Amino acid sequence: MLILHAGEGNKNAAKALIAAEYAGVKISRAPNFEMGVTNKTPEFLKMNPIGKIPVLETPDGPVFESNAIARYVARLKGDNSLFGFSLIDYGHVEQWIDFSFSEIDINISRWYLPRIGYGVYLPPAEEATIAGLKRGLGALNTYLATNTYLVGHFITLADIVMTCNLYLGFIRCMTKDFTKEFPHVERYFWTMVNQPNVKKILGEVKQADAVPPVAQTNKKVSQPKEQKQKPKEAPKKEPAKPKVEDPPTGEEEEEAPKPKPKNSLDLLPPSKMILDEWKRLYSNTKTNFREVAIKGFWDMYDPEGYSLWFCEYKYNEENTVSYVTLNKVTGFLQRMDLARKYAFGKMLIIGQEPPFKVKGLWLLRGQEIPQFVIDECYDMELYDWTKVDISDEVQKERVNAMIEDQEPFEGEPLLDAKCFK
Repeated sequence: MLILHAGEGNKNAAKALIAAEYAGVKISRAPNFEMGVTNKTPEFLKMNPIGKIPVLETPDGPVFESNAIARYVARLKGDNSLFGFSLIDYGHVEQWIDFSFSEIDINISRWYLPRIGYGVYLPPAEEATIAGLKRGLGALNTYLATNTYLVGHFITLADIVMTCNLYLGFIRCMTKDFTKEFPHVERYFWTMVNQPNVKKILGEVKQADAVPPVAQTNKKVSQPKEQKQKPKEAPKKEPAKPKVEDPPTGEEEEEAPKPKPKNSLDLLPPSKMILDEWKRLYSNTKTNFREVAIKGFWDMYDPEGYSLWFCEYKYNEENTVSYVTLNKVTGFLQRMDLARKYAFGKMLIIGQEPPFKVKGLWLLRGQEIPQFVIDECYDMELYDWTKVDISDEVQKERVNAMIEDQEPFEGEPLLDAKCFK
C-alpha cells in the first residue's frame, strides 16, 4: 500500500502520480490533507522532519523529495521503459532530471514565488532569474528541435519530471509572449500534457495570460531614514519663447512606415489540413501506426494547400562515416527550423555499411518549395527534389513507408530515422 501525502494540484506530487500511471503502480492519496496543518502534525514530522511535501508512505518506510519518490515509483516494476533500455539511457534520464531541476524548476520558482508574497521581491534578482530561465529553455529548445522526447523515441521519467517542472511556469507566469521564443519547448510541453496518462493527473492545462502582479506586501521596501535637508528651491522658469513654425514646403507628409509583409505562405488560401493536428497525431500514435497515423494523414491531407516531396542526397558516395552522416542530417534539420510552421519531414539514413544513403520525405505548404527556404537553407541544393504524384500508388506507398520508418526500406536496413515536426 502506497500513500502519497500532498495537497491537490501539487506539481511535485504529480511526478509520482504520472510515473505510477506509466509503471502500473497503485498509489492512494492521503485523505483530508491540509497544507499548513497536516504537515505540521507529529505523525507527519516523523516521516519528513522539516514538514515538506510530498511524502510517500511505503510498507518499508517513508520517502520524501519529489524526484526521489518518482524514481522509487518508476523502479517498483521492472517491465517499463521509464529509465530506458540501456545504461546510457539511464544516464541520460538522470541527466535531464537534474537539468530540469537546476535550470528550469529553480528559476521558475524564484520568478513566481516572490511575486505572490513568498520571499522578498527584488527587481534585479528577478531579472537575473528570468535570464537564467531563458538560458535553460534555450538549451532545451535547441535539443528538442530534432528530438520528440528527452531520451530515445519514447516517454521516460525525464519527460515526466520536466513536464511537471514546466507546468508551474506555463500556468502561472510563462505567457505565450514569453514562450513563443522557444517553439520546440512549446510543442514538447503541449504534446506531453495531452498524453492520456499525464492528462489524467494534470487535467486540462491553460497557459497563463499574464505575469502575476507583485503582492502588495512585497511592493514596499523599507528605506533608511535620511537626514532632513533644506527643501531645494524650484528652478526658475524661463519665459516661453514664441513658437516659430517651419515655413511651408509644399511637400506632403511623409508616409508612415509600412508593416512588414507577411510570409508568402501566410497569404495562401486557408487549407483544410491543420499541420499541428497531424504532428500531434504522429507524435501520439504508438500502436497500429498504419491504421491510425497513416490513415489519419491521408484523411487530413489537402493536395491543394500542401505538396509532398521526395529528396535524395546528391553525394551519397561521400557518406562513409556513420556519425558524420548523422550529424549532416541533424544540421540540415536544424537549419530548416525557419520552415517549421509550414513543414513536416522524415529523413532516413539507410544502410548498415558505408556508403550510407540519405533520403527524405517532406510535406510543404503550397505547391512549390518555398523560395525563402531555398534562399536561407543552403543544404537544399545538396539534395535532388522530386514532387510526389499521389495518384501513383507506388509513390503513395513509398510515402507511407517513409512516414512509418518502415524497415527494411527499399530492401535495406535503416541506420537511423529523424523527424522534423
